[in-house]
Amino acid sequence: MAFRSLLRQLPRKPIYDDLALLDPPKPSPTPKEDSLPSSPTPTDRLAGQLKLARLFIHAHAVTAEDRLNAFMSAVLHQERSFTQTIASLAPPPETHERIMPGALYVLVAAMTGSIMSRNRNILLRATVPFAVGLGAAWIVLPITMRNVGDLVWTYEEKVPVISINHMRIRGAVEEGWRQVKIRDEATKKWFDERVGESREAVEGWVRKGR
Repeated sequence: MAFRSLLRQLPRKPIYDDLALLDPPKPSPTPKEDSLPSSPTPTDRLAGQLKLARLFIHAHAVTAEDRLNAFMSAVLHQERSFTQTIASLAPPPETHERIMPGALYVLVAAMTGSIMSRNRNILLRATVPFAVGLGAAWIVLPITMRNVGDLVWTYEEKVPVISINHMRIRGAVEEGWRQVKIRDEATKKWFDERVGESREAVEGWVRKGR
């Protein structure tokens, strides 16, 4: 019993310490030597060339697509602008002005002017149908012609020389028309006065005859 108590008092040592001492220390890993850069293989060079070719084709395809989209957008914009411009020339429905029969009347008037100037010189043959048709258009389709004139004026304003000459011609025509109206009124007044005087003279002769 004394021997067992003595063994219990002695310090105990783990049984795995001996096994740990038997394991040899692991050597520390040595750093690997830097491998020398190897030259690219033909496959690598071919892959690089294919990459450059793909990038080149993609860039040009994107550029061509952008240009095509810009061109189509410009065409659609011009088409929309053209249709809106043509629609703006039509008279409003409340004016009861119809383009189709009016255009036929203008065409007939222009053909009549052409027939009238058939045996004249080349200047009259070129100007009379146009003048007769234009006059008929202003009589039959006044609102449409005014819209056309406003549209033409918007384009003429972009060219100062044409717009200035247009204003001069228009002023001369308006002044000539005003002078014609004044002379017409003066002639009508003079004719009415002469007719009145003649009538009074005739009435006086009739009274004296009685």
